[in-house]
Amino acid sequence: MPSSPIRAGARLPGIDGRRLRSERTRQTIIEAYLALLRRRATVPTAAEIARAAGYSVRSIFERFADLNALTLATADFAIRQGQEETPARDVGGDRATRIRSHVQTRSAACEKWLPLWRVLVNTQQEVAELRQRIMVARYGNIERMKMMYASELAGLDEAQRQQLLFALATLVSFESWDQMRDCYGLSVEDSQAAWRAAIDRMLPPTPA
Repeated sequence: MPSSPIRAGARLPGIDGRRLRSERTRQTIIEAYLALLRRRATVPTAAEIARAAGYSVRSIFERFADLNALTLATADFAIRQGQEETPARDVGGDRATRIRSHVQTRSAACEKWLPLWRVLVNTQQEVAELRQRIMVARYGNIERMKMMYASELAGLDEAQRQQLLFALATLVSFESWDQMRDCYGLSVEDSQAAWRAAIDRMLPPTPA
C-alpha cells in the first residue's frame, strides 16, 4: 500500500528529537565553558571545553562558528538566567531593607558571573555584539536601582537623577566587586557592608 502523505503542520518526531538533542548538547557546552571560567582566570581552549562537556571538538564547532560565537551565546544565557534568578525584592521596604536587599542580589550576581564578565570585557573589541550585551547588563543594573530607590530618586530633577544613577551603577559594578574581592581581599560580607554604607551616603534623604 502507498504510504499516507504527511499532513501540513504535522510534527516529525525524528527531526524534533534531533533538534532537542542538539539543543541539549549546545547547553552542555555553554555550561562546561562557564564551569572552566569559574575554575581559573584564563579562557579555555576548544579541546578543554570539549573534554569538560564530554563531547568532541567537532561537536562544538558544529554549533558555534568559533569561540567568540560561544562566548556570545554564553553571554545571552547569562543575561537570561540572571534576570530569572534575581527578581527585585523588598521594593516596598524601608531604606535599610531596600539597600540590604539590593546589595545582596547584586553581590550574588557579581560573585557568580564575574569570571564571564572579565571575558566579555576583554573580548568586546573583537565581537561587536558583545558590547551590546555589556550595555544591556549595565543598563539592567540601572533599571533595578530605579525600582529599589524610587522614593529617594523622586525628588531629583532628570539630570541629577541620571548623574546619581550612573555613579551608583559604577559603585556596584562587576569591576568594583572584582577590586574589593580579588585586589583588596575583602570577604563577601565586608564587600557588601562597604556597598551598603556607600549607597546610604550617596542616596538623598528618604521622604517621610
